[in-house]
Amino acid sequence: MSELAEFVPPKVWSWDKENGGRFASINRPVSGPTHEKELPIGRHPLQLYSLATPNGVKVTVMLEELLAAGHVGAEYDAWLIRIGDGEQFGSGFVDANPNSKIPALVDRSGTEPVRVFESGAILLYLAEKFGAFIPQDAAQRAECLSWLFWQMGSAPYLGGGFGHFYAYAPSKMEYPINRFAMETKRQLDVLDKQLAENRFLAGDQYTIADIAVWPWYGGLVKGWLYDAAEFLSVHEYRHVQRWADEIFQRPAVKRGRMVNRVNGDPASQLHERHDASDFETRTEDKRTKP
Repeated sequence: MSELAEFVPPKVWSWDKENGGRFASINRPVSGPTHEKELPIGRHPLQLYSLATPNGVKVTVMLEELLAAGHVGAEYDAWLIRIGDGEQFGSGFVDANPNSKIPALVDRSGTEPVRVFESGAILLYLAEKFGAFIPQDAAQRAECLSWLFWQMGSAPYLGGGFGHFYAYAPSKMEYPINRFAMETKRQLDVLDKQLAENRFLAGDQYTIADIAVWPWYGGLVKGWLYDAAEFLSVHEYRHVQRWADEIFQRPAVKRGRMVNRVNGDPASQLHERHDASDFETRTEDKRTKP
């Protein structure tokens, strides 16, 4: 490893606004709103405020899977939150999610609105609300939830760790890239060994565990995240590749990936979703301009 000038932490940390890489303009050490802005409300029971990052895709895939399974109560409006513009710090969004991270869901199907934030919590809430994509058997349910919470605990090492230092940091640094690449490959190996013996993460049944893990680790092995597939030698994880391919073939997954997407092929983008027909009538007029 090459020698680097040693960083000596100050006695008291202070915020340097200019030292944050690609997302410096939206990162800050305090919470709460920066401006007043109410959230729009559509006509469906479920109101989603999100962006098609891996965490956002989890929820749109779940909602599309519920609709495909015949749960008409899962109809939803998906509103675009442009995190690069700081829209997650509007007063209405902070009311829905005090952590100012996408996605945020507001369920207006009851007498009082229910807010749900954190993607894993949203998946679990919807699974329990509709009795779908979560096993009823106690042992199988425990396995499903174990993998769901594995993802919530592991993905920050992939995203905020490896992804940040490999793709977004203002300069390439050997130690953090190597440290988080090692951890990312260890996680892929964990998944590969599980999927060598199981069709899906929790067994033979497709569940919220798969819906949670797939946008991150499936996206990684398919080359959709950080342009790092070659660097991480993702071809080694053939069972993860098989699982990722099978899930991607699901029509609901393909639809879910499109919702609130603002990058890539314009044909793959549906900036906002208010009706199932929006997928068939995508035009520049139907999409909210970025």
